[in-house]
Amino acid sequence: MAGPGVSAQDLPRTSPARARTVNEVEIRASLAMMGSLDAGAWSRPTACTGWTVRDVVAHEVGQFEELPKPWLMITRIRRARRAHPELGALDGHNASQVEDRAEAPGERLVEEFARVAPKGARSLARVPVPVRRRLRMSMIFPEAKALPEDSMEYLHSVLLARDTWMHRVDIGDATGTEPVLDAHDREIMGQVLLDLALGWTGPCCLLDLSGPAGGRYRLGGGPPVVTLRADAVAFARHLSGRPPLGELVSEGDAEAAAALTAARVVF
Repeated sequence: MAGPGVSAQDLPRTSPARARTVNEVEIRASLAMMGSLDAGAWSRPTACTGWTVRDVVAHEVGQFEELPKPWLMITRIRRARRAHPELGALDGHNASQVEDRAEAPGERLVEEFARVAPKGARSLARVPVPVRRRLRMSMIFPEAKALPEDSMEYLHSVLLARDTWMHRVDIGDATGTEPVLDAHDREIMGQVLLDLALGWTGPCCLLDLSGPAGGRYRLGGGPPVVTLRADAVAFARHLSGRPPLGELVSEGDAEAAAALTAARVVF
């Protein structure tokens, strides 16, 4: 008989040393998927509204190239205020990243990602941990105030791998390419569940997540009143607010099941 599951709130935050490895492994996994795409894949639409596969990768290249060049990030934010006044700072900035490589073919984007992503991750890792913990991301992006931790350390240890990972899933969904999952994917998923648990105010729920990134986890205290069964990646899509792909099955209290359906985590 399966056990009662691990309390998601008791999952440890990824350490800076472990985060460096997770970031490196995720970059390699994403690069492998990008490099496997054929010419027709780049124009396919993704779950990211208005973005093709090419746009997603252009955003990722822009994201990593900014890490050692924060002035480039500021330039894009300022340009987005003029070009996209209807968008918030983060969404406008992301649009600028895509626009900067609007004419770049997929093959060139893969080459650029291979060059800038490892450098970007290393540059962030070289910032001393106490400095990363003090620096507030909300100073640049007000949206960061909604994060569980408003710090550059949270960007390094959690968000960098999470964003890259979710975009790997986006590319796989758009192209019919199954992502290869291993222990680092479980680490990333664990941080998603930790953030879900930190914001959870409902009754105890049991998450029975299948696949290499899955496991059994509890939200809240006391005996579970509802059990949710799903593939771990399908649940991550759900928490990110992306269109459903894969079945989520809930058994038990209807109100708790509805709260799980409404739950979201920042990706």
